[in-house]
Amino acid sequence: MMTAEQLISGSIVPLQGSDTGDIALEMMEEMHVRHLPVVNGKTLLGVVSEAELLDTDLTKPVLTGSKQMLQRPYTRSGDHILEVMRIFAEQALTAVPVLDDEEGYLGCISLDTILFHFSAIAAISDAGSIIVLEMDKRDYFLSEIARIAESENAIILSAFVHHFPDSARMEVTLKVNRQNIQGLIACYQRFNYEVKAYFGESDYGQGLRERYDALMAYLNV
Repeated sequence: MMTAEQLISGSIVPLQGSDTGDIALEMMEEMHVRHLPVVNGKTLLGVVSEAELLDTDLTKPVLTGSKQMLQRPYTRSGDHILEVMRIFAEQALTAVPVLDDEEGYLGCISLDTILFHFSAIAAISDAGSIIVLEMDKRDYFLSEIARIAESENAIILSAFVHHFPDSARMEVTLKVNRQNIQGLIACYQRFNYEVKAYFGESDYGQGLRERYDALMAYLNV
């Protein structure tokens, strides 16, 4: 099981409360992040953002110049990688501090690190194809979806569920180990699943490359 403590990046150095905004921005540029934790020894004081710093007097220490330093987003050392990703997504962060059970600062996880490890557990780099199904929530049975795949000699490598707000509908994205999926698509349709989209290996690989390039461009801005 991949936990937060295992994801800590040694390249992310925290700020001290006495560091000025200028120093903080320089460190963010060097580490390709837009957020950095501020610590005092093992105590997490908060997380400061690039956008916040640009709206302050950069010659002042981040603790006095920042208006939002009471925000302390963090993850526990034993949290699962999916819980860590939830914090990244919900708070739109590029770096998340990791605390131990006594709330002592252990280190920081960067966005590129979490995405790299998530791609491994989600079988993103494995050969195969993507199928997106849409259905009513009451009709969702992963065992049934997997049974249909197995009937076509396919294995589901990973599955992700997306619930539409204020709707009884949901979306299930499957990564399967087959590149020829026409028979599997037809089978899902026979069982009244709506096949919303599908991507063969070449389409998926190109799309993944484009998204990866866009992410790297964002991280290096």
